[in-house]
Amino acid sequence: MALKPKFCSRCGAMVETHVVDDRPREVCPTCETVFYQNPLPVAASVVLNSQREVLLVKRKNDPHKGMWCLPIGFAETNETIAEAALRELREETGVTGRVLRLLDSDSFQSDFYGDLLIVTFEIAKEAGAEQPGDDAEEVAYFPLDQLPPLAFNSNEKALRACMEAHSDEWAIQDSFRRLQAGEGDKMLSDALVAVIRDRAETVARLWLSDVRSNPTTVSYRRLDPDQLVVRAYAALSQFGRWLKGSEADEEVREFYRALGRERAAQGFAVHEVISSLTLLKKHVFGYARRQGMWERPIEVYRVLELNRRVVIFFDKAMYYTARGFESS
Repeated sequence: MALKPKFCSRCGAMVETHVVDDRPREVCPTCETVFYQNPLPVAASVVLNSQREVLLVKRKNDPHKGMWCLPIGFAETNETIAEAALRELREETGVTGRVLRLLDSDSFQSDFYGDLLIVTFEIAKEAGAEQPGDDAEEVAYFPLDQLPPLAFNSNEKALRACMEAHSDEWAIQDSFRRLQAGEGDKMLSDALVAVIRDRAETVARLWLSDVRSNPTTVSYRRLDPDQLVVRAYAALSQFGRWLKGSEADEEVREFYRALGRERAAQGFAVHEVISSLTLLKKHVFGYARRQGMWERPIEVYRVLELNRRVVIFFDKAMYYTARGFESS
């Protein structure tokens, strides 16, 4: 608990408890000095490495000796709260850095120190080798989903705020990595792919209207429109599964080779068939794009990622169609 003054620091008289601003406060009856009891300012740091692990220190002293926590300590006179966070980080872990953002502020009633105001910043490491300082037994990085029990609830609250601040950024990074690896699963654009699957008939009819009126696909006007819709619907219904990669490659290859052979037998020019697929690609991407709000970077990325997947898929579809056309 915070110590309350017994004697006035200005005139030496014994202080008394009076109600000031609707609160009981320590007041000098002689010189009327009011002694306000304010929370102690505490600064904490969240430092992440490239593996999204957070730097923690194992406490050498009470309170909570032997437990892990963020680098943390009291602000001193003539330094800002951000400067205090950087200083405590350096003293406890040997790391120097720069403040990226304010993550959290929290009030805490400590049996050891009294009322505390804990302010936590995210800090980017710039230099230094991680090693325990005078107040720490150990320093180590921990995965955010495998943290040890932490000494202070405010640390847990700040780490939740940190993960929330990075959620879109990390989701984009993870989805891009899967895209580059060709994994084809659990990608941000899957939500838009599902829209195409669920609205396959709508997209097919948009394509039908275009393909029967476009000057590059004149031969399609003599085909049964209902059969065209059925064929496009069948392709779009499988679109999401086909996008996932190697497992469906054989099915995609046979579907579009058969399409090429069929159109060749019907007397189509190959450029008409390729143009029809280009129009379908346009309607697939256009319909999906209209579902997004484009307000956050993650939404923009989702659409751009879908565009790449659609382009790659239809390039493959056109190649197999042309091969089927040639083999007829």
